[in-house]
Amino acid sequence: MNKLVIVVPAYNEELVIEKTTEKLVDILQRLVDNNKISDESLLLYVDDGSQDNTWEMVTELHKQNKLVTGIKFSHNAGHQNALIAGIECAKDADYIITIDADLQDDPDSIEDMVDQANSGKNIVFGVRNNRDSDTWFKKTSAELFYKIMALLGVESIPNHADFRLIDQRVIQAFLQYPEREMFLRGIFPKLGFNQGEVFYARSKREAGETKYPLRKMLTFAMDGITSFSVVPIKMIRNVGFLVVFVGIIYLIYTVIAKVMGHTVAGWPSLIISMWLLGGVQLVALGVVGEYIGRIFTEVKHRPRYTLEANLYTDKVVEQ
Repeated sequence: MNKLVIVVPAYNEELVIEKTTEKLVDILQRLVDNNKISDESLLLYVDDGSQDNTWEMVTELHKQNKLVTGIKFSHNAGHQNALIAGIECAKDADYIITIDADLQDDPDSIEDMVDQANSGKNIVFGVRNNRDSDTWFKKTSAELFYKIMALLGVESIPNHADFRLIDQRVIQAFLQYPEREMFLRGIFPKLGFNQGEVFYARSKREAGETKYPLRKMLTFAMDGITSFSVVPIKMIRNVGFLVVFVGIIYLIYTVIAKVMGHTVAGWPSLIISMWLLGGVQLVALGVVGEYIGRIFTEVKHRPRYTLEANLYTDKVVEQ
């Protein structure tokens, strides 16, 4: 029988943690009772350095129920690092499912994921079948994001977040990726293997605040682009060639105008050229600087996170 660990990153989720635990434990128990997973299966919370009582509640739930366990970061390391930590911690599991603590992703789809995995799927992606719960801005920006990613050659699953099942083969393949800045939504489709999908309608958050405001969404989008594509740098190169070409054309035009006796004041064209070239240069420096910053982060090889407590193995470790 396969051991399943449900990994749930949690940052300041004290308002939803009890309800989330009740729902996910019920699902785990039902799967165990139906002989679909092992009775060693667990619910693993990853406390991403919460400032509220999230960890205290996880600890108490761990004492009350053997199915609940958790690990705690010594500081906030980010949602993606919390997911990675959960996978690294539970790497002994046959299946790992990642899902956010707010349960906006449909937890009832977990049984469908397990059924597909038991039938031979190595990865099962949870995919939203609509975005009715999103605002117009979030819906439009999400669609634009996936189109840009596809245009840049990044392989991703549209409308898939971080709700997925991976089996032991995928876990071992994933653990071979050493980079610090990971875009998980691009890595898992890239791994290949036998992939499946379950479709669901996303619910509204019942309590607490979203952990992905606009600023973090923009940073996340930049992470995805710079982690998987060098197209932006190539685009800058092409823009540079275009500017040089336009400059040569303008130079020829100026020489011809001078020979024909046409006096050109020059001030407007000079100012426009300065602003245009200055803007292009600043954008180019910014994009190149982003990639250099990624290199700087990678070569230091600092740990992605530090664990303060580990109820999964009952010891304090550092990754």
